[in-house]
Amino acid sequence: MNVDLLHLWTAAGTFAKGVVIVLAIMSFLSLTVAITKLISIMRSQTATRKFAPEFSRAIQEENLERAITLAEQNKKSHVARVVGEALSEVKPLLSDRATITSADINSVERAVEREMLITLADFKRGMGIMATVGSTAPFVGLLGTTMGIVNAFTGMAASGASGGLAGISAGIAEALITTAFGLLVAIPAVWIYNYFQTKADFLTVEMTYSGKELIDYLIKNVGAEFGRSSFTKDFPAKAQAVSGSGHINK
Repeated sequence: MNVDLLHLWTAAGTFAKGVVIVLAIMSFLSLTVAITKLISIMRSQTATRKFAPEFSRAIQEENLERAITLAEQNKKSHVARVVGEALSEVKPLLSDRATITSADINSVERAVEREMLITLADFKRGMGIMATVGSTAPFVGLLGTTMGIVNAFTGMAASGASGGLAGISAGIAEALITTAFGLLVAIPAVWIYNYFQTKADFLTVEMTYSGKELIDYLIKNVGAEFGRSSFTKDFPAKAQAVSGSGHINK
């Protein structure tokens, strides 16, 4: 079956044409957001693949200055943004050789959480458009179909019953096109939205894992090197006090 879309467009009424134009705008907005986010994700993942091995090597070599520099140079990477914000919190303490306390570690953890929220908010910006298009486009198309059928039956009533079904079949076909167009707009929008939602969850896991790993490193290594964090340096003193009291009792 061949459908002459140009003929249907020419024969369609003003309301149906308006519905098709609205659906076209919705599709354009959805695709624009999708393309923009896809480019953003590809850039972020490419930057992360370049950043992660070098950053891990710097951490293994306990070269925090190099790690901080790498994070500052790779702001396009979502992981670099998170760990860079964490390192920026302790950078003044490292340069001054000051004691890193538990309050400093907690501050780093809060900085990681803040940067994660900001990064996810940037990534999810515009996804509401795709969700709106996916959920409302079928109803917009159905509205055009409903009004088209109403117009077809109104025309049949005005011309009398002599026309029969043949007199309104063309009008019904034109009306149903808007529903089909609405589905063509909605289905890709829903697919794309679910894809990006899954990507957002994956990026959240990556940022959370990287942030927690860096915090663990700061607790175990940096705190020990620069005077230890307060909750790790208090334990040996208490242990010595217990050991000393036990020795006296003996």
